Amino acid sequence: MSVHNPDIKRVTTHTIQELKNKGEKISALTAYDYSMARVVDTAGVELILVGDSASNVMAGHETTLPITLDQMIYHASSVVRGVKRALVVVDLPFGSYQGNSSEALRSAIRIMKESGAHAVKMEGGQEIRESIVRILSAGVPVMGHLGLTPQSIYKFGTYAVRAKEEAEAQKLIDDARMLEDIGCFGVVLEKIPASLTKTVSKSLTIPTIGIGAGPDADGQILVLHDLLGINNEFKPRFLRRYADLHTIITKAIAHYVDDVKANDFPNEKEAY
Repeated sequence: MSVHNPDIKRVTTHTIQELKNKGEKISALTAYDYSMARVVDTAGVELILVGDSASNVMAGHETTLPITLDQMIYHASSVVRGVKRALVVVDLPFGSYQGNSSEALRSAIRIMKESGAHAVKMEGGQEIRESIVRILSAGVPVMGHLGLTPQSIYKFGTYAVRAKEEAEAQKLIDDARMLEDIGCFGVVLEKIPASLTKTVSKSLTIPTIGIGAGPDADGQILVLHDLLGINNEFKPRFLRRYADLHTIITKAIAHYVDDVKANDFPNEKEAY
Protein backbone atom coordinates (compact mmCIF):
# COMPACT_ATOMS: atom_id res chain seq x y z
CA MET A 1 0.00 0.00 0.00
CA SER A 2 1.46 3.32 -1.08
CA VAL A 3 0.37 5.75 1.63
CA HIS A 4 2.91 8.54 2.02
CA ASN A 5 3.98 10.61 4.98
CA PRO A 6 1.86 13.79 4.90
CA ASP A 7 4.93 15.79 6.00
CA ILE A 8 6.88 14.89 2.85
CA LYS A 9 7.94 17.86 0.73
CA ARG A 10 5.61 19.03 -2.00
CA VAL A 11 5.78 17.54 -5.50
CA THR A 12 6.77 20.12 -8.14
CA THR A 13 7.16 20.13 -11.92
CA HIS A 14 10.84 19.44 -11.24
CA THR A 15 9.88 16.36 -9.22
CA ILE A 16 7.75 15.09 -12.11
CA GLN A 17 10.68 15.53 -14.49
CA GLU A 18 13.01 13.71 -12.10
CA LEU A 19 10.62 10.75 -12.02
CA LYS A 20 10.83 10.44 -15.81
CA ASN A 21 14.61 10.80 -15.70
CA LYS A 22 14.79 7.93 -13.18
CA GLY A 23 12.37 5.78 -15.15
CA GLU A 24 9.85 5.79 -12.31
CA LYS A 25 6.22 5.88 -13.40
CA ILE A 26 4.12 8.90 -12.45
CA SER A 27 0.70 8.38 -10.83
CA ALA A 28 -2.02 10.94 -11.50
CA LEU A 29 -5.74 11.18 -10.72
CA THR A 30 -8.48 13.76 -10.97
CA ALA A 31 -10.10 15.39 -7.95
CA TYR A 32 -12.75 18.09 -7.69
CA ASP A 33 -13.41 18.70 -3.99
CA TYR A 34 -11.62 19.10 -0.66
CA SER A 35 -12.53 15.78 0.96
CA MET A 36 -11.60 13.54 -1.97
CA ALA A 37 -8.45 15.58 -2.68
CA ARG A 38 -7.26 14.85 0.87
CA VAL A 39 -7.76 11.13 0.31
CA VAL A 40 -6.03 11.11 -3.08
CA ASP A 41 -3.12 13.14 -1.73
CA THR A 42 -2.67 10.93 1.33
CA ALA A 43 -2.67 7.81 -0.88
CA GLY A 44 0.51 9.03 -2.58
CA VAL A 45 -0.55 10.26 -6.03
CA GLU A 46 2.06 12.64 -7.43
CA LEU A 47 -0.17 14.73 -9.70
CA ILE A 48 -3.79 15.75 -9.13
CA LEU A 49 -5.68 17.14 -12.10
CA VAL A 50 -8.66 19.35 -11.44
CA GLY A 51 -10.17 18.26 -14.72
CA ASP A 52 -12.89 19.89 -16.74
CA SER A 53 -14.36 16.39 -16.46
CA ALA A 54 -16.02 17.96 -13.42
CA SER A 55 -18.56 19.05 -16.01
CA ASN A 56 -19.46 15.37 -16.44
CA VAL A 57 -18.98 13.71 -13.06
CA MET A 58 -19.88 16.60 -10.76
CA ALA A 59 -22.46 18.55 -12.77
CA GLY A 60 -23.95 15.83 -14.97
CA HIS A 61 -23.31 17.43 -18.35
CA GLU A 62 -22.86 15.27 -21.43
CA THR A 63 -19.59 16.98 -22.41
CA THR A 64 -16.85 19.08 -20.81
CA LEU A 65 -17.86 22.18 -22.76
CA PRO A 66 -20.40 23.79 -20.37
CA ILE A 67 -18.12 24.23 -17.35
CA THR A 68 -16.99 27.82 -16.82
CA LEU A 69 -13.75 29.40 -15.65
CA ASP A 70 -15.41 30.50 -12.39
CA GLN A 71 -16.57 26.94 -11.75
CA MET A 72 -13.10 25.53 -12.46
CA ILE A 73 -11.62 28.02 -10.00
CA TYR A 74 -14.17 26.92 -7.38
CA HIS A 75 -13.24 23.25 -7.81
CA ALA A 76 -9.51 24.02 -7.93
CA SER A 77 -9.67 26.11 -4.75
CA SER A 78 -11.42 23.26 -2.94
CA VAL A 79 -8.79 20.75 -4.08
CA VAL A 80 -5.82 22.96 -3.22
CA ARG A 81 -7.08 23.35 0.35
CA GLY A 82 -7.07 19.56 0.72
CA VAL A 83 -3.62 18.89 -0.74
CA LYS A 84 -0.32 18.98 1.14
CA ARG A 85 1.93 17.02 -1.20
CA ALA A 86 0.75 16.51 -4.79
CA LEU A 87 1.24 18.82 -7.75
CA VAL A 88 -2.17 20.38 -8.56
CA VAL A 89 -2.83 21.03 -12.26
CA VAL A 90 -6.03 22.72 -13.44
CA ASP A 91 -7.72 22.45 -16.83
CA LEU A 92 -8.34 25.69 -18.65
CA PRO A 93 -11.98 25.22 -19.70
CA PHE A 94 -13.38 25.49 -23.20
CA GLY A 95 -13.61 29.08 -24.38
CA SER A 96 -11.11 30.49 -21.89
CA TYR A 97 -7.99 30.32 -24.07
CA GLN A 98 -8.78 29.43 -27.68
CA GLY A 99 -9.86 32.95 -28.72
CA ASN A 100 -6.60 34.85 -28.27
CA SER A 101 -3.44 34.77 -26.21
CA SER A 102 -4.43 37.75 -24.04
CA GLU A 103 -7.61 36.00 -22.94
CA ALA A 104 -5.65 32.80 -22.34
CA LEU A 105 -3.18 34.64 -20.11
CA ARG A 106 -5.97 36.29 -18.11
CA SER A 107 -7.64 32.91 -17.60
CA ALA A 108 -4.43 31.23 -16.45
CA ILE A 109 -3.55 34.04 -14.08
CA ARG A 110 -7.03 33.95 -12.53
CA ILE A 111 -6.68 30.22 -11.88
CA MET A 112 -3.24 30.60 -10.31
CA LYS A 113 -4.11 33.65 -8.17
CA GLU A 114 -7.61 32.68 -7.08
CA SER A 115 -7.18 28.93 -6.53
CA GLY A 116 -3.54 28.59 -5.49
CA ALA A 117 -2.97 25.81 -8.03
CA HIS A 118 0.49 25.00 -9.36
CA ALA A 119 -0.02 24.67 -13.13
CA VAL A 120 -2.62 24.65 -15.91
CA LYS A 121 -3.41 22.18 -18.68
CA MET A 122 -4.51 23.06 -22.22
CA GLU A 123 -5.83 20.93 -25.08
CA GLY A 124 -4.28 21.23 -28.52
CA GLY A 125 -1.05 21.68 -30.42
CA GLN A 126 0.14 24.15 -33.01
CA GLU A 127 -3.25 25.89 -33.14
CA ILE A 128 -2.89 27.16 -29.57
CA ARG A 129 0.88 27.68 -29.59
CA GLU A 130 0.63 31.47 -29.16
CA SER A 131 -1.60 31.13 -26.10
CA ILE A 132 0.72 28.60 -24.46
CA VAL A 133 3.79 30.77 -25.10
CA ARG A 134 2.03 33.80 -23.61
CA ILE A 135 1.10 31.88 -20.46
CA LEU A 136 4.57 30.39 -20.08
CA SER A 137 6.10 33.86 -20.45
CA ALA A 138 4.21 34.88 -17.31
CA GLY A 139 5.84 32.05 -15.35
CA VAL A 140 2.83 29.76 -15.27
CA PRO A 141 3.71 26.07 -15.84
CA VAL A 142 1.70 24.48 -18.65
CA MET A 143 0.89 20.83 -19.35
CA GLY A 144 -0.21 19.95 -22.87
CA HIS A 145 -2.92 17.54 -23.96
CA LEU A 146 -2.95 15.72 -27.32
CA GLY A 147 -4.85 12.87 -28.95
CA LEU A 148 -8.50 12.75 -28.01
CA THR A 149 -9.21 16.28 -26.79
CA PRO A 150 -12.71 16.26 -25.25
CA GLN A 151 -13.20 20.00 -25.69
CA SER A 152 -13.18 19.34 -29.46
CA ILE A 153 -15.65 16.47 -29.31
CA TYR A 154 -18.14 18.10 -31.67
CA LYS A 155 -15.35 18.55 -34.20
CA PHE A 156 -14.36 14.88 -33.94
CA GLY A 157 -17.94 13.62 -33.64
CA THR A 158 -16.81 10.55 -31.71
CA TYR A 159 -14.79 9.43 -28.68
CA ALA A 160 -12.99 6.80 -30.79
CA VAL A 161 -9.22 6.30 -30.69
CA ARG A 162 -7.32 9.17 -32.32
CA ALA A 163 -4.16 9.26 -34.50
CA LYS A 164 -4.60 5.81 -36.02
CA GLU A 165 -3.86 7.17 -39.49
CA GLU A 166 -0.33 8.20 -40.47
CA ALA A 167 -1.09 11.89 -41.10
CA GLU A 168 -2.77 12.45 -37.75
CA ALA A 169 -0.10 10.43 -35.95
CA GLN A 170 2.65 12.57 -37.50
CA LYS A 171 0.83 15.76 -36.50
CA LEU A 172 0.60 14.49 -32.93
CA ILE A 173 4.34 13.75 -32.91
CA ASP A 174 5.09 17.21 -34.31
CA ASP A 175 2.76 18.88 -31.80
CA ALA A 176 4.33 16.97 -28.90
CA ARG A 177 7.80 18.12 -29.92
CA MET A 178 6.53 21.67 -30.28
CA LEU A 179 5.03 21.57 -26.78
CA GLU A 180 8.36 20.44 -25.40
CA ASP A 181 10.31 23.02 -27.38
CA ILE A 182 8.26 25.97 -26.15
CA GLY A 183 8.54 24.89 -22.51
CA CYS A 184 5.60 22.70 -21.42
CA PHE A 185 6.56 20.52 -18.45
CA GLY A 186 4.56 17.51 -19.62
CA VAL A 187 1.83 16.31 -21.95
CA VAL A 188 -1.26 14.15 -21.54
CA LEU A 189 -1.81 11.62 -24.34
CA GLU A 190 -5.43 10.49 -24.49
CA LYS A 191 -6.85 7.51 -26.32
CA ILE A 192 -4.17 6.95 -28.96
CA PRO A 193 -2.49 3.72 -30.12
CA ALA A 194 -0.03 2.30 -27.60
CA SER A 195 2.71 2.14 -30.24
CA LEU A 196 2.38 5.88 -30.87
CA THR A 197 2.53 6.59 -27.15
CA LYS A 198 5.79 4.64 -26.96
CA THR A 199 7.25 6.58 -29.89
CA VAL A 200 6.30 9.96 -28.44
CA SER A 201 7.40 9.12 -24.89
CA LYS A 202 10.82 7.97 -26.08
CA SER A 203 11.32 11.01 -28.30
CA LEU A 204 10.49 13.59 -25.61
CA THR A 205 12.56 14.58 -22.61
CA ILE A 206 9.43 15.84 -20.79
CA PRO A 207 7.03 13.33 -19.21
CA THR A 208 3.97 11.91 -20.95
CA ILE A 209 0.86 10.99 -18.95
CA GLY A 210 -1.41 8.49 -20.64
CA ILE A 211 -5.13 7.76 -20.45
CA GLY A 212 -6.26 5.00 -22.76
CA ALA A 213 -2.84 5.25 -24.38
CA GLY A 214 -1.14 2.01 -23.35
CA PRO A 215 1.58 1.18 -20.81
CA ASP A 216 4.53 3.08 -22.30
CA ALA A 217 3.62 6.60 -21.20
CA ASP A 218 5.74 7.94 -18.36
CA GLY A 219 2.66 8.05 -16.14
CA GLN A 220 -1.03 7.24 -16.04
CA ILE A 221 -4.16 9.18 -15.14
CA LEU A 222 -7.78 8.17 -14.61
CA VAL A 223 -10.91 10.01 -13.55
CA LEU A 224 -11.32 9.34 -9.83
CA HIS A 225 -15.04 8.57 -10.01
CA ASP A 226 -14.39 5.97 -12.72
CA LEU A 227 -11.55 4.28 -10.83
CA LEU A 228 -13.64 4.06 -7.65
CA GLY A 229 -16.73 2.74 -9.42
CA ILE A 230 -18.90 5.65 -8.32
CA ASN A 231 -19.81 6.18 -11.95
CA ASN A 232 -20.79 2.67 -13.04
CA GLU A 233 -22.13 3.55 -16.49
CA PHE A 234 -18.82 4.53 -18.11
CA LYS A 235 -17.03 1.35 -19.20
CA PRO A 236 -14.23 2.09 -21.68
CA ARG A 237 -11.66 -0.56 -22.49
CA PHE A 238 -8.85 1.39 -20.80
CA LEU A 239 -10.58 1.71 -17.41
CA ARG A 240 -9.65 -0.55 -14.51
CA ARG A 241 -12.06 -0.25 -11.58
CA TYR A 242 -10.31 -0.54 -8.23
CA ALA A 243 -13.53 -0.43 -6.17
CA ASP A 244 -17.31 -0.65 -6.56
CA LEU A 245 -18.35 2.29 -4.44
CA HIS A 246 -21.64 2.66 -6.27
CA THR A 247 -22.82 -0.64 -4.80
CA ILE A 248 -21.25 -0.04 -1.38
CA ILE A 249 -22.69 3.46 -1.01
CA THR A 250 -26.13 2.44 -2.30
CA LYS A 251 -26.31 -0.44 0.19
CA ALA A 252 -25.17 1.80 3.05
CA ILE A 253 -27.81 4.43 2.30
CA ALA A 254 -30.51 1.79 1.86
CA HIS A 255 -29.53 0.35 5.26
CA TYR A 256 -29.83 3.83 6.77
CA VAL A 257 -33.29 4.29 5.24
CA ASP A 258 -34.38 0.93 6.66
CA ASP A 259 -33.11 1.86 10.13
CA VAL A 260 -34.91 5.21 10.07
CA LYS A 261 -38.17 3.58 8.93
CA ALA A 262 -37.87 0.96 11.67
CA ASN A 263 -37.13 3.63 14.29
CA ASP A 264 -33.83 1.87 14.95
CA PHE A 265 -31.80 5.02 14.26
CA PRO A 266 -30.96 6.86 16.38
CA ASN A 267 -30.85 4.47 19.35
CA GLU A 268 -30.35 5.38 23.01
CA LYS A 269 -26.55 5.56 22.71
CA GLU A 270 -26.88 7.92 19.74
CA ALA A 271 -29.16 10.34 21.54
CA TYR A 272 -28.31 13.14 24.02
